[in-house]
Amino acid sequence: MKTPVYNQKGENVGDVELNSKIFEVPLSKHLLAEAVRISQSNSRQGTSNTKTRAEVSGGGKKPWKQKGTGRARAGSTRSPIWRHGGITFGPRANQNWELKINKKAKTKALFMSLSDKAQSGAFIVIDRIVLDQPKTKEFVKILAAISGIKNFGKRPLLVMPKKDEKLVRGSRNLKSITSILASSLNVVDVLKADSLVVLKDSLPVIEKTYLKSKAK
Repeated sequence: MKTPVYNQKGENVGDVELNSKIFEVPLSKHLLAEAVRISQSNSRQGTSNTKTRAEVSGGGKKPWKQKGTGRARAGSTRSPIWRHGGITFGPRANQNWELKINKKAKTKALFMSLSDKAQSGAFIVIDRIVLDQPKTKEFVKILAAISGIKNFGKRPLLVMPKKDEKLVRGSRNLKSITSILASSLNVVDVLKADSLVVLKDSLPVIEKTYLKSKAK
């Protein structure tokens, strides 16, 4: 499967052959949905926390004597049935949200998301992006030039072969584009992006990183 290659001025400068094992994988909606669910679940921090009756302050003294008042028995004002009392079955910070997925299934789901982008024309290969200075205004000029490419979209994902400090600093103030290393791709980010703007040198990195555990 061939796809056009553009320069940072948005001009077509040739073609590149995409690996069929990565970019021509048949779509399985069930596997993609499962991979997205597990990825999002594993990214949960689990910081929500409520206090039990043992952790809420106060309530050490019995509010009234056991018998003779005509009221129901009560041993503490911090019982869950009292106002300001502890919470029953509330969220706890030590809850583990981690789910497991087979490594080959995870890789195959990533290949499916990349195949979908490539086959829909939203996989845009740029030969290279060079910034004279790591400034946002410099990157905006390049972005304006390549944004005219078909299927560029409003929220592209820039895929770099290795960390380029100038590119990172030039693009980090822009909400419309995010950057990621080719060795750190994941299903959620790929599906969420309108298009993938991939530097040409990222293609061999993708092959080397993800074809280790070849999905059948």
